[in-house]
Amino acid sequence: MARRPQSTRHRGPARHRQRRRSARLTLVALVLLLVLVLAGPQYALWSGAPLSPKECVVSAVPSPVPWPATGSPARPAAASYTGLLEQRGGAVSDASCLTRTPVFGVVRARSVADVRAALAFAEEHDLAVSVAGTQHAMGGQASYPGGLVLDMRAFSQVTVDEDRRTATVQAGATWHQVLEAVHPVGLSVSTMPSVDVLSVGGTVSVNAHGLDFRAGSLSSTIRALRVMLADGRVHRVSREQQPDLFRAVVGGYGLFGVILEVELELVDSEMYRLRSRVVDYREFPDVFASDIAGDDSVRLTYTHLSTAPTSLLREAIVYSYERVDVAEPIPALRERSSDRFSRLVFNLARTGDLGQRLKWTAQRELLPRVRGCVQARNEALREAEACMVARNQAMYESLGFLQNRLPQYTDVLHEYFLPHDQLAPFLDELRAQLGTHDARLLSASIRSVDREDIVLDYAQGERFSLVLYLSQATSDAGNADMADLTRALVESSLDLGGTFYLPYQQHYTREQVQQAYPRLDEFFAIKRRYDPSARFRNSFLARYV
Repeated sequence: MARRPQSTRHRGPARHRQRRRSARLTLVALVLLLVLVLAGPQYALWSGAPLSPKECVVSAVPSPVPWPATGSPARPAAASYTGLLEQRGGAVSDASCLTRTPVFGVVRARSVADVRAALAFAEEHDLAVSVAGTQHAMGGQASYPGGLVLDMRAFSQVTVDEDRRTATVQAGATWHQVLEAVHPVGLSVSTMPSVDVLSVGGTVSVNAHGLDFRAGSLSSTIRALRVMLADGRVHRVSREQQPDLFRAVVGGYGLFGVILEVELELVDSEMYRLRSRVVDYREFPDVFASDIAGDDSVRLTYTHLSTAPTSLLREAIVYSYERVDVAEPIPALRERSSDRFSRLVFNLARTGDLGQRLKWTAQRELLPRVRGCVQARNEALREAEACMVARNQAMYESLGFLQNRLPQYTDVLHEYFLPHDQLAPFLDELRAQLGTHDARLLSASIRSVDREDIVLDYAQGERFSLVLYLSQATSDAGNADMADLTRALVESSLDLGGTFYLPYQQHYTREQVQQAYPRLDEFFAIKRRYDPSARFRNSFLARYV
């Protein structure tokens, strides 16, 4: 019998041993670096949660644009007015801290009556109104110069109807609160964003999506909305009632009215087996088609791409949650015990190639060994590394380690939606662009989305969603570098038949928005019909109308 060439026969094991040796060396370096940091005075700075909101460089805000008059002369807002104002004058910003915008004031709404009173005051004094939740949009979508900001975070009740399998959620409630309400009764949300600290109203306004690739984006799980328009009247809208308004409000960035309540569909709570595997980025579309989408037991999934210089965007860890039947009751939700170690490793990745390599090695080699799981007794007998996770627990994630005390850095998000066969070419272009820019890629993840029946739909078909989490310097140079990188990536995504997400920094042009969102003119036509005086305004309206 002919022997196989030795190089072919041993290539796989040799490569595996080399990778393991490299991983061990990197972990040793990580431990040494951590010892140095832990022993030094910088530990609290690099591992601690922020003590107050971060103050960054002030970027330019859009100037107000002309709009049809309200029909009656506006009276100046009295300087002594207090009313519902929690903040009079001053400025607001967002999670990026790069869009500081001077405003008339901020109203903290706690009831429908509060919202109606704020809109009446804005009408009387011809003030623009912007609606805000947790303010994680990063381009001024929740503010307008000189306007009145309606802060909905205190409007946060959650009511669960077990028989109808729905949750009625006030717009200011966070997904963290929703999960805590539905979990004790054995139910779960159909879909939600991958971070649970976002407000429900805010995520409806951007039509967020998450780990459940089979459920679709948030719009597919909404039974109805209650929305207050500029005249103070409340409309119940759905796919059957005022469908044109429903399809514009969902993903409408708060430009049509104030979302008061959201009626969400619920599903059964389940237990999953969490698995992970490392694949080459060029293999990922086939792996997704056969092992994820092609396996009905897989209910949730996401993928992380390498941020290490030697394997940048070439290695991918594919996480899949497979539905399993277990005899044990579903455990209660658990908060993360501490974010210090994760924050420290994440922050070290901001410093350069070594930090990024250490982060990826820890994620690939260390995380699987320390991940918190529930190990069912019968599974443990069959599989030594069985990792059981409740559906709600998989979504119960605040990612608090992303918050930091480092004044020289801030973080921004990008998201691009690519046809499956264009993901690898886009990653190749992204790798090249990162090599010519100062921004540091801290995380890159892949999810799956599909077309939805809303006006500003970001997916023109079945697409891979590529989410980029980038660190930039809080300086004019850092802003300019990020703007140039954004424009290059937007252009590349469009050239490849993809689109891009609108909740982030607005470095793109109106022509690019029009290309990615072909119903943009229809969107603004519906805006004029339901809000002819443009009472609701934000940076998106100012820049792209």
